[in-house]
Amino acid sequence: MAGIIGAEDCLYLDVTVPRNVRPRERMPVLLWLHGGGFVSGAAQEYDGARLATSGRLMVVTVNYRLGALGFLSAPALDPSGGNYGLMDQATALRWVRRNAARFGGDPHHVTLAGQSAGARAVCAQLASPISRGLFNRAITQSGACDNQVPTLAAAQTFGARATEELGCATAADVAACLRQRTPAELLATLAGVGRQVNGRMSDRPWNPVAGTSILPEQPGDALRHGSAARVPLLIGGTHDEMRGFVSGEGAVTTDEYRAMMNETFGDDASVVLAEYPTADYDSPALALATVLSDWGGSIGACPVLRTAEAASADRPVYAYEFAEDSGQVADGFPLGSCHGLDLPYLWELTTWNPYPALTAEQQRLSATIIDYWSAFARTGNPNGSGRPTWPEFGSTGTVIELSTSGIAPTPYAAQHRCGFWAGLPR
Repeated sequence: MAGIIGAEDCLYLDVTVPRNVRPRERMPVLLWLHGGGFVSGAAQEYDGARLATSGRLMVVTVNYRLGALGFLSAPALDPSGGNYGLMDQATALRWVRRNAARFGGDPHHVTLAGQSAGARAVCAQLASPISRGLFNRAITQSGACDNQVPTLAAAQTFGARATEELGCATAADVAACLRQRTPAELLATLAGVGRQVNGRMSDRPWNPVAGTSILPEQPGDALRHGSAARVPLLIGGTHDEMRGFVSGEGAVTTDEYRAMMNETFGDDASVVLAEYPTADYDSPALALATVLSDWGGSIGACPVLRTAEAASADRPVYAYEFAEDSGQVADGFPLGSCHGLDLPYLWELTTWNPYPALTAEQQRLSATIIDYWSAFARTGNPNGSGRPTWPEFGSTGTVIELSTSGIAPTPYAAQHRCGFWAGLPR
């Protein structure tokens, strides 16, 4: 498999702190879990210097095992369900608890944060007993706890397919056979399975696995049942999450849009098509991206809202939508505020950065966002002097918009038609 960097022995982390750490200073810690669909990404892609210095934080970026190396569920290996990547993250949290003070960090003020797959990993850690008490606040960007992950039975079905694909299903010692496979062979297995643009997150084989000792419940259920770690939560995403993914599909015709709605929603397709007719959009591709971004079977708005609603029953929740337009157009398709566009507002992206350089006005927005994130890491509340008030989600369901057009409450639920989606299967 081309493009493999690193090895299974990847549990390394980077620590970034301001140069002028004072003796016995104890800064809040922000531990970052990178995205990449649990199949790609690395800590080295995120330079935390701006976040650390502007927010006066100890910033920790973490690697964890990916793909089959991190999430292969094979009983011959062990009964854990394949949650090796989650175990790596918990090990990093324990390392921070033991070592943060050596870098000027406070081991008792740790915020676990992540984006995309990293956000869903944060959700899993909220619901996991192995990380209980190791972090005090949580931030999820573009990844909702309400999106289901595979059950143990589903993960083991994926694992059986992978074991057969790797030529180990009939081996006398299945575990030994799997361990003899190269990283390239392991990471190539089941490539592309469940990655359709209209798929659900649980369709993908490499995921946290629910119904295991590491993750006893679905993360969304744990929030609803009150069994998740009761720590303050900052949660949100971008306005047009799925546009970047849809742009990769090429031109979409009206017939293809209808066919995809039938494939995705079955008997409910006609209702969805009536709610999102192509006549309301500049192209069928834009209609498709809007449906997928609102529905959020993979990534999108309404699962974020449901996560905030469940979490706010027993903890402070602050919800946002990043709505700055990228101004980018791919083959005539406007990308809008697409998935990942918020990352350069917090991080220097070192090895890849497909996003436009920030204007002076956007740099000011970036400074405000860093102020919000660092205040939340410090106190569990993003508010402070010099920036607009951010109301708690609470019983009002307030979601604030973050953009250069202004920072203020936005009609999130209505704009993304979450009332409509509440009446349909997820």
